[in-house]
Amino acid sequence: MELRQLLCFVTVVEEEGFTRAAARLHLAQPGVSAQIRRLERELGQPLLDRSGRRVRPTEVGAALLPYARAALAAVEGVRRTAEEYTGLLRGRVRIGMVPFAAAHPVDVPGLLADFHTAHPQVEITLTEDTSDRMLAALHRGELDLVLAGLAAEEPPPGTGVRIVADEPLYAAVAQDHPLASAGGRAVPLAALAAYPLISLPCGTGVRGVLDRLCAEAGFRPRIAFEAAAPDTLLRLAARGLGVAVVPGLPTAFGLRALRIDDPRARGRVALVWRTDGPVGPAARSLLGRFHDALAQ
Repeated sequence: MELRQLLCFVTVVEEEGFTRAAARLHLAQPGVSAQIRRLERELGQPLLDRSGRRVRPTEVGAALLPYARAALAAVEGVRRTAEEYTGLLRGRVRIGMVPFAAAHPVDVPGLLADFHTAHPQVEITLTEDTSDRMLAALHRGELDLVLAGLAAEEPPPGTGVRIVADEPLYAAVAQDHPLASAGGRAVPLAALAAYPLISLPCGTGVRGVLDRLCAEAGFRPRIAFEAAAPDTLLRLAARGLGVAVVPGLPTAFGLRALRIDDPRARGRVALVWRTDGPVGPAARSLLGRFHDALAQ
């Protein structure tokens, strides 16, 4: 049994297919298939169900998957620990960030530049994606640190969390919108059921909060427009196309901002890291810099 076989097996399961797994591993698809066939022959059991459109683990494959992941994590830990004792910080650190996190208190580009100057032999990668996908990648060990929106009131299992931004959600409407003419500075969540909404996409923390609270209130939000940038949401609302749900008090485009009258309606961005798996020295060092920056 070889580590490359386990790596191919785990990647195919996570990508639900050979083509995407091969692209992720930078290998040819026949080579990935061959590695898994060798592993199945050695174990005497089929590990993958290839009959559907998506490749799924068999019952045996699902049972072996945690052990395969643990073996790969152990080897990575050996490599990183050896690097730690070379006397120079080496290795790599992989960061995920929601696009609008750049507007929050931590100067991420400046922090990464300072870290690179101090540790030029550390490879740094930065990815932007939705919060849900980045938190899943963190759980799989594909990212070391993420700045992500939190949809649930409790942090994801197996993670450490430090809140970077915590802002109430507002309903932003054009001045001639019925909600604007109703008066007041707040709007009950139930009032949003009557209007088309303009929201961040599924998978973002704010959207997760909105969907959850609407479901608890007994209705499904009518999402008319989605955009990744809050400014785009506000521009659409300013044109009278619906009610934009955004974190923080919007002041641009002549909109009327009404706080959503529910204490749980908040947009939270957090620094998140794993606590249930190995963390390399480079990631630990960068995490310390983030904590220092947040303490200022």
